[in-house]
Amino acid sequence: MSIVIQPYRPEHESAVQEFNTRLKNGGAASDLVFYRYAMPRWLPQVEDSHLYNEYFVAVDDGVVRGGYALKHQNFLLPDGSIRSIGYYHHPLSEGIVNNSYAVIGSFLLKDAMNRVPLLYCLGMGGYDNPLPKMLVRLGWSHCAFPFYFKVVNPSRFLREMQVLRTSPSRKLVMDFAALTGSGWAALKTFEIAKKLWSPRTRESSVQEVEDFAEWVDSLWQKSRSEYTVSAVRDCETLRLLYPASDKHFTRLRISRGTEDIGWAVVGERRKDAKYGSMRVGSIVDCWASPENTLPVIRAASDALKQNGVDLIVSNQSHRDWCNAFENLGFIKADSNFIFAASKKLGALLEPFEEKKMRMHFTRADGDGLPRNF
Repeated sequence: MSIVIQPYRPEHESAVQEFNTRLKNGGAASDLVFYRYAMPRWLPQVEDSHLYNEYFVAVDDGVVRGGYALKHQNFLLPDGSIRSIGYYHHPLSEGIVNNSYAVIGSFLLKDAMNRVPLLYCLGMGGYDNPLPKMLVRLGWSHCAFPFYFKVVNPSRFLREMQVLRTSPSRKLVMDFAALTGSGWAALKTFEIAKKLWSPRTRESSVQEVEDFAEWVDSLWQKSRSEYTVSAVRDCETLRLLYPASDKHFTRLRISRGTEDIGWAVVGERRKDAKYGSMRVGSIVDCWASPENTLPVIRAASDALKQNGVDLIVSNQSHRDWCNAFENLGFIKADSNFIFAASKKLGALLEPFEEKKMRMHFTRADGDGLPRNF
């Protein structure tokens, strides 16, 4: 085996298709396929761009045996500097279906670390999966960012939430709760209790906008010092991540009087077997100073409810955003949304246990965009 990892070029596309076919024929999940085209359809690299994707493939005598993607983006770091950080995502190896190529996964990660020493991973499906296990062994700084959900339609939730309906007895209990309304009563009682105990906030207004404009720059500059780590969330960046042409997202501008206090991006998730036939809304991204998290999350939740979703979900890292979700009746559940930072990036985040509480990561910073939110 003579593996060479190189930038993905158009001449590799047919070999990548053959690679994807071998994965499928070997029994890999249907979504485990590498990108069909060498040029990224989302966030391609253009001149002077600070936010872009690039792809790499592992080639063995003309045969593609694996690949990975890097998203380059500017981040605010704890020392106040802005630096380009790499997000390592969609690594695929033929080792998934053929143990002869099991080592390729480590080759891909090593190559990415050599290209971009300041590297992070986010998501990964939980600590039981091969990639996070490898990162823990390598000494990367890591933690799980909380997952939150809020039930909007209790009856549909009880009948359709497949990950909870794992046995005949559970199905029976959940169907009974849905039929009698006891599930609705319990969830609503919980929500009302949370609302009574949640902090009071001044009245705010919400406007749906077609595109982000310069007003978000002042919000970014005003609040960035409240966070230890965050992807840059200025107008230029948001227009690239959430272009006006993308109708899958709803962009919200939250104000108090004449003052902008935050923004949020929400959308309806694509269908997922674990949610049955429910319509699932996601709070994809958000920004505000910590004291204004509550009205922003309330506005985002209300927008999704008005759109008719049955369930609202989100992943958050910052303690004040987490508190806002909990104060608004969201339930914190076990999370498989794992964050890991390379040793060189981790060194900039020390002490990690302290810094992680004020890091701001959302679904948008992992594999949530452009369609997996």
